[in-house]
Amino acid sequence: MKKILFVCTGNTCRSPMAEALFRAKTQGEGFEVRSAGVAAYDGQPASTHAIQVLQERGIDSEHTSTRLNGELLAWSDLILTMTASHKQAIQTYFPEAREKVYTLREFIGVEGYADIADPYGGSLEDYRRCAVEIEELVDMLSDTMKRIRES
Repeated sequence: MKKILFVCTGNTCRSPMAEALFRAKTQGEGFEVRSAGVAAYDGQPASTHAIQVLQERGIDSEHTSTRLNGELLAWSDLILTMTASHKQAIQTYFPEAREKVYTLREFIGVEGYADIADPYGGSLEDYRRCAVEIEELVDMLSDTMKRIRES
C-alpha cells in the first residue's frame, strides 16, 4: 500500500492538511500521497487558514482542489476519509473501491467517534485544533504503515 488518497468534502481544508502532514512525516519512505473531495470544485486553493497552520509546521503547500473521480480511486491503494459519510459516499458511488476505503480513525484502529470535524469557515484556532488532531492521526498512520510493510 504505497499510494494513499485522503478524502474530505471540498478538498480545501482537512484532506490537504492530511496529505501535506503525511507527506512530510514519511518523506523518503516511498509513499505517493494525494487528496480529493467528494464535493470539490477543481482548481480551488487550499483555505488560507489551512495554509497558515501548515506553514507554522514548516510545510509549504501550493495545493489546489481536486474532485474525487474514478481515476484517482483506481490509482490509490488505500483511501482514507475524514468522516464516515465520506466513506459511505465513496462506497455508494464507487462500489469498486469498497474494499480499500476506510475512515482515517478506523484504519489506524482508533475507537470512538470516527469523524474529524470540518474547520471550514472557522477561525484560525479551529484550523489549528483540526491540524493537531490530523497530525496525531497521521503519526499513528505512519506507524501503522511501517508495521504493515514489515509484516
